[in-house]
Amino acid sequence: MMPAMSVEKTELVLDLRGLRCPQPVLRAKKAMRNMPVGSVLVLECTDPLTVIDVPHFTNQTGHKLAATERNGELYVFRIVKQR
Repeated sequence: MMPAMSVEKTELVLDLRGLRCPQPVLRAKKAMRNMPVGSVLVLECTDPLTVIDVPHFTNQTGHKLAATERNGELYVFRIVKQR
């Protein structure tokens, strides 16, 4: 019997509070370069324009926007790397 293989998923949280567009998306793009496929990038942003820019970024790059959440002035995005 073979032992069960576990695939460890990587999750990276970027604190991008106080940064204005386009910085959050540019930093997300840079961070995703070194992440394995299937890993999750969590963006914590305060710029209201990220609700437009982050979905546009994921559509353009082919990654999956798994969740969007707003807590007061904090916007949290969970992106799953697809390729």
